Amino acid sequence: MVRGLSAGEIGPTEGSTNLPPDDTGEAIGLSASGLTITFGFGPGLFRDDDGKDRFGLADRQPKALRTLPHFPADVLDPEKSYGDLCVQACADDPQVAVHAIRNLARIGFGTVAVRWSQLGFGRTSTTSTSQSTPRNLFGFKDGTANIKSEETKDVEEHVWVASGADPRAEWLAGGSYLVARRFNMNIEIWDRQTLGDQEDFIGRTKDTGAPLSGGTEFTEPDFTMPGSTGHIIPDDSHIRLVHPDFNNGARMLRRGYNFVDGSNPIGGLDAGLFFIAYVTDPDTHFIPIQNTMAKSDALMEYLKVTGSALFAVPPGIGPGEYVGQSLFA
Repeated sequence: MVRGLSAGEIGPTEGSTNLPPDDTGEAIGLSASGLTITFGFGPGLFRDDDGKDRFGLADRQPKALRTLPHFPADVLDPEKSYGDLCVQACADDPQVAVHAIRNLARIGFGTVAVRWSQLGFGRTSTTSTSQSTPRNLFGFKDGTANIKSEETKDVEEHVWVASGADPRAEWLAGGSYLVARRFNMNIEIWDRQTLGDQEDFIGRTKDTGAPLSGGTEFTEPDFTMPGSTGHIIPDDSHIRLVHPDFNNGARMLRRGYNFVDGSNPIGGLDAGLFFIAYVTDPDTHFIPIQNTMAKSDALMEYLKVTGSALFAVPPGIGPGEYVGQSLFA
Protein backbone atom coordinates (compact mmCIF):
# COMPACT_ATOMS: atom_id res chain seq x y z
CA MET A 1 0.00 0.00 0.00
CA VAL A 2 2.82 2.45 0.73
CA ARG A 3 3.99 1.84 -2.86
CA GLY A 4 0.51 2.59 -4.18
CA LEU A 5 -0.35 -1.09 -4.70
CA SER A 6 -3.43 -3.01 -3.60
CA ALA A 7 -3.77 -4.41 -0.09
CA GLY A 8 -3.95 -7.94 -1.54
CA GLU A 9 -2.32 -9.84 -4.36
CA ILE A 10 -5.47 -9.89 -6.53
CA GLY A 11 -6.81 -6.38 -5.98
CA PRO A 12 -10.25 -4.83 -5.63
CA THR A 13 -11.72 -5.75 -9.04
CA GLU A 14 -9.71 -8.59 -10.59
CA GLY A 15 -10.79 -11.52 -8.46
CA SER A 16 -13.57 -14.02 -8.79
CA THR A 17 -17.04 -12.51 -8.69
CA ASN A 18 -18.24 -15.12 -6.20
CA LEU A 19 -15.58 -14.21 -3.61
CA PRO A 20 -14.97 -11.04 -1.61
CA PRO A 21 -12.17 -8.90 -3.11
CA ASP A 22 -8.91 -8.78 -1.13
CA ASP A 23 -8.84 -4.96 -1.33
CA THR A 24 -11.80 -2.75 -0.42
CA GLY A 25 -11.33 -0.48 -3.43
CA GLU A 26 -11.78 3.05 -2.12
CA ALA A 27 -8.20 3.90 -3.14
CA ILE A 28 -8.69 2.91 -6.81
CA GLY A 29 -7.17 5.65 -8.96
CA LEU A 30 -5.42 7.35 -6.06
CA SER A 31 -1.65 7.60 -5.71
CA ALA A 32 0.30 6.38 -2.67
CA SER A 33 0.03 10.00 -1.39
CA GLY A 34 3.17 9.63 0.73
CA LEU A 35 1.54 6.92 2.85
CA THR A 36 3.54 5.75 5.84
CA ILE A 37 2.45 3.15 8.37
CA THR A 38 3.94 2.96 11.86
CA PHE A 39 3.34 0.07 14.25
CA GLY A 40 3.67 0.05 18.02
CA PHE A 41 3.23 -2.46 20.83
CA GLY A 42 1.31 -1.60 23.99
CA PRO A 43 1.91 -3.02 27.48
CA GLY A 44 -1.13 -5.29 27.04
CA LEU A 45 0.73 -7.26 24.39
CA PHE A 46 3.15 -8.44 27.07
CA ARG A 47 0.96 -8.82 30.17
CA ASP A 48 -2.76 -8.76 30.86
CA ASP A 49 -4.37 -6.59 33.54
CA ASP A 50 -3.48 -9.16 36.18
CA GLY A 51 0.18 -9.22 35.15
CA LYS A 52 -0.04 -12.60 33.47
CA ASP A 53 2.28 -13.30 30.54
CA ARG A 54 -0.01 -13.40 27.50
CA PHE A 55 2.20 -14.63 24.65
CA GLY A 56 5.52 -15.57 26.21
CA LEU A 57 6.89 -12.06 25.73
CA ALA A 58 6.77 -10.71 29.29
CA ASP A 59 10.53 -11.00 29.82
CA ARG A 60 11.02 -8.71 26.81
CA GLN A 61 8.69 -5.94 27.97
CA PRO A 62 10.57 -2.61 28.09
CA LYS A 63 10.84 -1.21 31.59
CA ALA A 64 9.24 2.11 30.56
CA LEU A 65 6.32 0.49 28.70
CA ARG A 66 3.28 0.60 30.97
CA THR A 67 -0.04 2.36 31.29
CA LEU A 68 0.68 6.06 31.58
CA PRO A 69 -0.15 7.53 35.00
CA HIS A 70 -3.36 9.46 35.53
CA PHE A 71 -2.28 13.08 35.30
CA PRO A 72 -4.05 16.00 36.96
CA ALA A 73 -6.98 17.19 34.81
CA ASP A 74 -7.20 13.87 32.90
CA VAL A 75 -10.79 12.89 32.12
CA LEU A 76 -10.02 9.74 30.21
CA ASP A 77 -12.52 7.86 28.11
CA PRO A 78 -11.46 4.19 28.35
CA GLU A 79 -12.98 3.61 24.92
CA LYS A 80 -10.46 6.07 23.45
CA SER A 81 -7.41 4.98 25.44
CA TYR A 82 -4.81 2.24 25.79
CA GLY A 83 -4.54 -0.75 23.43
CA ASP A 84 -2.27 -3.72 22.67
CA LEU A 85 -1.26 -2.62 19.17
CA CYS A 86 -0.93 0.76 17.51
CA VAL A 87 -1.24 1.40 13.79
CA GLN A 88 -0.62 4.97 12.64
CA ALA A 89 -1.26 5.72 8.96
CA CYS A 90 -0.25 9.12 7.58
CA ALA A 91 -0.85 10.33 4.02
CA ASP A 92 -1.37 13.51 2.04
CA ASP A 93 -4.85 12.20 1.14
CA PRO A 94 -6.95 11.09 4.15
CA GLN A 95 -8.79 8.55 2.01
CA VAL A 96 -5.50 6.73 1.39
CA ALA A 97 -4.78 6.65 5.14
CA VAL A 98 -8.28 5.38 5.94
CA HIS A 99 -7.95 2.74 3.20
CA ALA A 100 -4.78 1.43 4.86
CA ILE A 101 -6.34 1.19 8.33
CA ARG A 102 -9.53 -0.34 6.99
CA ASN A 103 -7.71 -3.07 5.09
CA LEU A 104 -5.32 -3.93 7.89
CA ALA A 105 -8.28 -4.27 10.27
CA ARG A 106 -10.10 -6.39 7.69
CA ILE A 107 -7.11 -8.70 7.23
CA GLY A 108 -6.78 -9.09 10.99
CA PHE A 109 -10.47 -9.83 11.59
CA GLY A 110 -10.85 -12.78 13.96
CA THR A 111 -7.44 -12.19 15.54
CA VAL A 112 -7.56 -8.47 16.33
CA ALA A 113 -10.30 -5.87 16.70
CA VAL A 114 -10.15 -2.09 16.61
CA ARG A 115 -10.34 -0.76 20.17
CA TRP A 116 -10.47 2.89 19.11
CA SER A 117 -9.42 5.12 16.24
CA GLN A 118 -8.88 8.81 15.62
CA LEU A 119 -8.86 10.64 12.29
CA GLY A 120 -6.74 13.78 12.32
CA PHE A 121 -5.94 16.47 9.78
CA GLY A 122 -3.53 19.35 9.34
CA ARG A 123 -0.45 18.32 11.29
CA THR A 124 0.33 20.59 14.24
CA SER A 125 4.11 20.55 14.17
CA THR A 126 6.97 20.79 11.73
CA THR A 127 9.45 17.94 11.47
CA SER A 128 11.79 19.59 8.95
CA THR A 129 13.33 23.03 8.52
CA SER A 130 11.82 23.09 5.01
CA GLN A 131 8.28 23.22 6.43
CA SER A 132 6.37 26.24 7.69
CA THR A 133 4.88 25.94 11.16
CA PRO A 134 1.18 24.96 11.04
CA ARG A 135 -1.52 26.19 13.39
CA ASN A 136 -3.69 24.38 15.91
CA LEU A 137 -7.41 25.00 16.39
CA PHE A 138 -6.66 27.78 18.88
CA GLY A 139 -5.23 29.66 15.89
CA PHE A 140 -1.63 29.67 17.11
CA LYS A 141 1.45 28.29 15.42
CA ASP A 142 2.18 24.98 17.08
CA GLY A 143 5.42 23.05 17.38
CA THR A 144 7.84 25.90 16.66
CA ALA A 145 10.49 24.31 18.92
CA ASN A 146 9.86 20.77 17.68
CA ILE A 147 12.88 18.58 16.90
CA LYS A 148 13.67 18.80 13.19
CA SER A 149 15.00 15.89 11.15
CA GLU A 150 18.05 17.97 10.29
CA GLU A 151 18.98 18.10 13.99
CA THR A 152 20.53 14.64 13.81
CA LYS A 153 22.27 14.85 17.19
CA ASP A 154 19.05 15.80 18.98
CA VAL A 155 17.11 13.10 17.11
CA GLU A 156 19.61 10.50 18.32
CA GLU A 157 19.51 11.81 21.88
CA HIS A 158 15.80 12.44 22.33
CA VAL A 159 13.94 10.15 19.88
CA TRP A 160 15.71 6.85 19.18
CA VAL A 161 16.19 4.22 21.88
CA ALA A 162 19.93 3.51 22.16
CA SER A 163 21.43 0.05 22.17
CA GLY A 164 22.02 -1.05 25.77
CA ALA A 165 19.48 1.40 27.20
CA ASP A 166 17.27 -1.48 28.37
CA PRO A 167 18.99 -4.90 28.41
CA ARG A 168 15.74 -6.87 28.45
CA ALA A 169 14.38 -4.92 25.48
CA GLU A 170 17.36 -4.77 23.15
CA TRP A 171 14.86 -5.44 20.34
CA LEU A 172 13.71 -1.82 20.78
CA ALA A 173 17.15 -0.34 19.98
CA GLY A 174 16.72 1.96 17.01
CA GLY A 175 13.02 2.31 17.75
CA SER A 176 11.14 4.78 19.91
CA TYR A 177 8.26 5.25 22.34
CA LEU A 178 5.02 6.70 20.95
CA VAL A 179 2.89 8.77 23.32
CA ALA A 180 -0.69 9.41 22.22
CA ARG A 181 -2.89 11.93 24.05
CA ARG A 182 -6.28 13.20 22.93
CA PHE A 183 -6.71 16.83 24.01
CA ASN A 184 -10.26 18.14 23.69
CA MET A 185 -10.21 21.91 23.29
CA ASN A 186 -12.86 24.13 24.85
CA ILE A 187 -13.13 26.01 21.56
CA GLU A 188 -16.13 28.19 22.40
CA ILE A 189 -14.68 29.39 25.72
CA TRP A 190 -11.28 30.06 24.15
CA ASP A 191 -12.84 32.12 21.37
CA ARG A 192 -14.24 34.56 23.95
CA GLN A 193 -10.84 35.37 25.48
CA THR A 194 -9.05 38.59 24.57
CA LEU A 195 -6.13 38.42 22.16
CA GLY A 196 -3.78 39.60 24.90
CA ASP A 197 -4.86 36.84 27.26
CA GLN A 198 -4.58 34.22 24.53
CA GLU A 199 -1.01 35.33 23.82
CA ASP A 200 -0.14 35.30 27.54
CA PHE A 201 -1.45 31.76 27.90
CA ILE A 202 0.75 30.58 25.03
CA GLY A 203 3.72 32.92 25.52
CA ARG A 204 3.88 33.81 21.82
CA THR A 205 2.19 36.28 19.47
CA LYS A 206 -0.72 34.93 17.49
CA ASP A 207 0.44 36.63 14.30
CA THR A 208 4.04 35.53 13.75
CA GLY A 209 4.53 33.07 16.59
CA ALA A 210 7.41 35.10 18.01
CA PRO A 211 7.97 34.85 21.78
CA LEU A 212 6.50 37.74 23.75
CA SER A 213 10.06 38.73 24.64
CA GLY A 214 10.55 39.79 21.02
CA GLY A 215 12.24 38.73 17.80
CA THR A 216 10.95 36.32 15.19
CA GLU A 217 9.26 32.94 15.50
CA PHE A 218 12.51 31.08 16.03
CA THR A 219 14.11 33.59 18.39
CA GLU A 220 14.95 31.91 21.70
CA PRO A 221 12.52 33.18 24.38
CA ASP A 222 13.88 35.39 27.17
CA PHE A 223 12.04 34.17 30.25
CA THR A 224 13.71 36.73 32.52
CA MET A 225 12.60 39.85 30.62
CA PRO A 226 10.44 42.00 32.91
CA GLY A 227 6.96 43.15 31.97
CA SER A 228 4.45 45.49 33.60
CA THR A 229 3.19 42.91 36.12
CA GLY A 230 5.94 40.29 36.14
CA HIS A 231 7.88 38.54 33.43
CA ILE A 232 6.77 39.53 29.93
CA ILE A 233 6.44 35.81 29.19
CA PRO A 234 4.21 34.75 32.10
CA ASP A 235 5.57 32.07 34.43
CA ASP A 236 2.51 29.89 33.77
CA SER A 237 2.66 30.26 29.98
CA HIS A 238 2.76 27.13 27.90
CA ILE A 239 6.10 27.72 26.20
CA ARG A 240 7.87 28.38 29.49
CA LEU A 241 6.60 25.30 31.30
CA VAL A 242 7.45 22.88 28.46
CA HIS A 243 10.75 24.50 27.50
CA PRO A 244 13.82 22.22 27.76
CA ASP A 245 15.52 24.71 30.09
CA PHE A 246 12.93 23.85 32.77
CA ASN A 247 12.75 20.12 32.00
CA ASN A 248 16.34 18.89 32.29
CA GLY A 249 16.94 19.54 28.60
CA ALA A 250 14.29 17.01 27.46
CA ARG A 251 12.84 17.41 23.97
CA MET A 252 10.38 15.32 21.99
CA LEU A 253 9.48 14.77 18.35
CA ARG A 254 5.86 15.80 17.97
CA ARG A 255 3.61 14.48 15.18
CA GLY A 256 0.23 15.77 16.32
CA TYR A 257 -2.92 16.49 14.31
CA ASN A 258 -6.07 18.56 14.65
CA PHE A 259 -9.41 16.78 14.86
CA VAL A 260 -13.10 17.68 14.71
CA ASP A 261 -15.46 14.81 15.55
CA GLY A 262 -18.81 16.54 15.12
CA SER A 263 -20.55 18.12 18.11
CA ASN A 264 -20.79 17.25 21.78
CA PRO A 265 -24.08 16.84 23.72
CA ILE A 266 -24.19 20.55 24.67
CA GLY A 267 -23.79 21.79 21.12
CA GLY A 268 -20.09 22.62 21.12
CA LEU A 269 -17.49 21.27 18.76
CA ASP A 270 -15.96 17.94 19.75
CA ALA A 271 -12.58 19.17 18.58
CA GLY A 272 -9.00 19.44 19.65
CA LEU A 273 -5.47 18.18 19.27
CA PHE A 274 -4.55 14.55 18.82
CA PHE A 275 -1.09 14.80 20.37
CA ILE A 276 1.46 12.24 19.19
CA ALA A 277 5.07 12.38 20.31
CA TYR A 278 8.08 10.12 19.91
CA VAL A 279 10.58 10.00 22.76
CA THR A 280 13.57 7.92 23.77
CA ASP A 281 12.16 7.37 27.27
CA PRO A 282 8.72 8.48 28.52
CA ASP A 283 9.97 8.46 32.13
CA THR A 284 12.37 11.32 31.39
CA HIS A 285 10.99 12.95 28.23
CA PHE A 286 7.24 12.99 28.68
CA ILE A 287 5.81 12.14 32.12
CA PRO A 288 7.59 14.93 34.06
CA ILE A 289 6.68 17.51 31.40
CA GLN A 290 3.04 16.40 31.33
CA ASN A 291 2.85 16.55 35.13
CA THR A 292 4.17 20.12 35.14
CA MET A 293 1.84 21.14 32.35
CA ALA A 294 -1.21 19.57 33.99
CA LYS A 295 -0.52 21.26 37.34
CA SER A 296 0.60 24.74 36.29
CA ASP A 297 -0.01 25.52 32.60
CA ALA A 298 -2.54 28.34 32.08
CA LEU A 299 -3.54 26.65 28.83
CA MET A 300 -4.96 23.64 30.72
CA GLU A 301 -8.06 25.65 31.62
CA TYR A 302 -9.07 25.27 27.99
CA LEU A 303 -8.01 21.63 27.51
CA LYS A 304 -9.39 18.30 28.65
CA VAL A 305 -7.45 15.08 28.09
CA THR A 306 -9.90 12.37 27.06
CA GLY A 307 -7.55 9.74 25.58
CA SER A 308 -4.17 8.33 26.51
CA ALA A 309 -1.85 5.54 25.37
CA LEU A 310 1.80 4.53 25.26
CA PHE A 311 3.41 2.19 22.74
CA ALA A 312 6.89 0.87 21.97
CA VAL A 313 7.70 1.32 18.28
CA PRO A 314 10.20 -1.22 16.94
CA PRO A 315 12.92 -0.18 14.48
CA GLY A 316 12.06 0.05 10.81
CA ILE A 317 12.11 -3.04 8.63
CA GLY A 318 14.57 -3.93 5.89
CA PRO A 319 14.02 -6.04 2.78
CA GLY A 320 12.65 -9.47 3.68
CA GLU A 321 11.92 -8.51 7.29
CA TYR A 322 8.56 -8.21 9.03
CA VAL A 323 7.34 -5.66 11.56
CA GLY A 324 8.58 -6.44 15.06
CA GLN A 325 10.96 -9.18 13.92
CA SER A 326 13.52 -8.09 16.51
CA LEU A 327 10.91 -8.78 19.22
CA PHE A 328 9.24 -11.94 17.94
CA ALA A 329 12.14 -13.86 16.40
